[in-house]
Amino acid sequence: MLLTGASGFIGSHCIGPLLERAYEVVATYSSRKPPENERVRWVQADLLQPGVARGLIDDVLPSHLLHLAWYVEPGKMITHADNLSWVGVSLEMLRRFQERDGQRCVIGGSCYEYDWRYGYCNETLTPRTPDTVYGTAKGGLAEAMLGYCASTGLSGAWARMFFLYGPNENPRRLVPSVILSLLKGEPALSSHGLQIRDYMHVQDVADGLVALLDSPARGAYNLASGHATTIRLIVETLGELTGRSDLLKIGALPARANDAPMVVGDPAAALRDFGWQSRLSLRDGLRATVDWWRGHLAERNDNQT
Repeated sequence: MLLTGASGFIGSHCIGPLLERAYEVVATYSSRKPPENERVRWVQADLLQPGVARGLIDDVLPSHLLHLAWYVEPGKMITHADNLSWVGVSLEMLRRFQERDGQRCVIGGSCYEYDWRYGYCNETLTPRTPDTVYGTAKGGLAEAMLGYCASTGLSGAWARMFFLYGPNENPRRLVPSVILSLLKGEPALSSHGLQIRDYMHVQDVADGLVALLDSPARGAYNLASGHATTIRLIVETLGELTGRSDLLKIGALPARANDAPMVVGDPAAALRDFGWQSRLSLRDGLRATVDWWRGHLAERNDNQT
C-alpha cells in the first residue's frame, strides 16, 4: 500500500496501525527522511512537481492508497493557493491509481468543509458551505473523488478529520505552543478560550484512518470524538498537568472576529459502518502529549550539550 504524507503529523501515526494489519507500506516524504524502518520503504517525492504523482503510482502499483499529503502550514493553510494545486495532484493520483488496478483508497478531508454556523456536524444533515480556500478545496476534492469512485466502481472513502493534538505536531499550533511555554517556564498565551471544539489525540485519528482503509465502507465519514470541550479547558488542563497553571495567560491573545462558537462532529456513522470510535479521554491524551514533549525537549537539550 502507498501512504502519502507519511512523515507528517497524521501520517507518521498511521504507520504503526498499517504494519499491525500486515500491509506492506511504501511511504512518501518530501524533504527530511524519517528514521529507517525495515518494514517500510521510504520514497522521497515532491508530489506537486509535474508527473511525480502519476510516476509514483506507476512505480509502486499499490493495491491500497491512503493519501494524506497536503499543505498544512499553520497560519497560512486556510488561505494558501497551494490548496488548489493539491486538488489537481490528488485527482491525478486517484485517476492513475484506478487505471493501474488499485483496489481501495482513502483520502484525508477536514471539518473545514462544513458550514460552521451549524455547530454540530453530521455527514448528511449539515450543509457543506466552507468559507476558506482550504475548506473549499477539500470539499471540491471530496465531491470529485466520490463521484469518480461511484462511476468507475473504485472502492473509496473520504475521512473528515476534526481537531487534533499529540506527538510530532507543529510547535506553533495551540496544544504544543502552550505545553512548550509551560515546560520552559514562560507565559503561555491564549485567547478567551470559550470556543467549543471537538479535539482528539492524533493516534485515535490515525487508527480511524487505517480502520476505514481496511473496511469496505464507501462515502464520507467524520473522524470525530463527538465530545465538546472548550479551548479554555484544554489550556487549563495543560497547566495542571505541567504544574504551571501560574503561567497561563488566558485572554492575552485576541480571538478571531469570525471564530465559530462551536464545531463538534457526529461520529455515529464511523462506529456503525467500520467499528471505529475514539478511545483516549482528553485528559489522558493531553497527559501523554505533555510527556512526549517533555522527553522531546530533554533529548534536544542532550544533543546540544
